[in-house]
Amino acid sequence: MKKPETAPSTIDEYIAASTPEVRQILREIRQVIRTAAPEAKELISYRMPAFRMRGILVYFAAFKNHIGVYPPVSGEARLEKALAPYAGPKGNLKFPLDRPIPYDLIRKIVRLKVKQDLARAAKASRRPQSRTTTPKNASQRTPASGRR
Repeated sequence: MKKPETAPSTIDEYIAASTPEVRQILREIRQVIRTAAPEAKELISYRMPAFRMRGILVYFAAFKNHIGVYPPVSGEARLEKALAPYAGPKGNLKFPLDRPIPYDLIRKIVRLKVKQDLARAAKASRRPQSRTTTPKNASQRTPASGRR
């Protein structure tokens, strides 16, 4: 991606600032994500296109020789195995530009991330709400003076 003078504020701006060779790839990745996560919102975070629901589902970015997809994928062994050839040193994914982009794998990643995001949200909503507690000495205070 060529360096824009200012950081992009939308995915459209990010794609427009990319080299002509990768624009169509980025558009296709964006469409795959939109289809797999229709309720997700688009944003730019860390200067990369991202999609979020309750939390970030996925980031993607164009580099000189590859398209990067973040964060690392975990939780489904078969998908992890299919992604192994693309795994970078920290688990991020690198899809080389000189090979066909595996859009179907990206779709599966996003579906898994949506499932995980919804599960986290459901778990959070099941947590007990914090209760208002009274101090230990509160029952010993008199309303008029506030002292014992």
